[in-house]
Amino acid sequence: MPEDFSWLQVLAVTAWIIPVLLAVTLHEAAHGYAAWKLGDETAMRLGRVTFNPLRHIDPFGTVLLPGILLLTSAPVLFGYAKPVPVNPYNLRNPRLGMVLVAAAGPGINLALALFSVLFLGRLVDVEVSEDWVLPVRWLGANLYNSIEINALLAVFNLLPLLPLDGGRILAGLLPTALGIRFARTERAGLLILLGVLFILPLLGQVLGFHVNILGPLVGEPAAWLVEQLVGLTGLQ
Repeated sequence: MPEDFSWLQVLAVTAWIIPVLLAVTLHEAAHGYAAWKLGDETAMRLGRVTFNPLRHIDPFGTVLLPGILLLTSAPVLFGYAKPVPVNPYNLRNPRLGMVLVAAAGPGINLALALFSVLFLGRLVDVEVSEDWVLPVRWLGANLYNSIEINALLAVFNLLPLLPLDGGRILAGLLPTALGIRFARTERAGLLILLGVLFILPLLGQVLGFHVNILGPLVGEPAAWLVEQLVGLTGLQ
């Protein structure tokens, strides 16, 4: 029994690897692809306009950080890939172009979530022999985890805070003067993100109380989105 339990635990952990890897790397690839189509060839020249995950993996952000959060049962699974360089001055319309480039990342995450939903809906109707039950369940777990992680990344990245995509979208949509002022808050926004993701939860543990600011801001909207997407399959 302990051996079976350990094996199932291994399967549960490995069912997160592919969804997380694809979610964070294709997110960055989408930024590069959008920039290329809108006139900036910076990412193309660096070989970053590709959906090959190996070109976008960041050893810490893509592998180590999600692994630590997963193994420690952290309330939020978070990761990132190497940012794709974009030169807004090369874009045919810099302001609108940056909005579209920024939106491409969350957009691909929503597309991956929808694809996973459709695939999962087909998978549940497949009849398999006993020998294939475990592999099919593992594939189903991958698809469900893909829905969750992509919904989470889409919602998180759309927060109107720099350097997140939502902040870049907001900066491009604001009137020019306000957009320039808002763009100057990127360093402060990065510090806020670090504090919310790591410092406050650690401080809360030390002081003996629970701190989860991202819960209502990201977790709950992402959970609602997952519920709506999974509902498309007829599953509950």
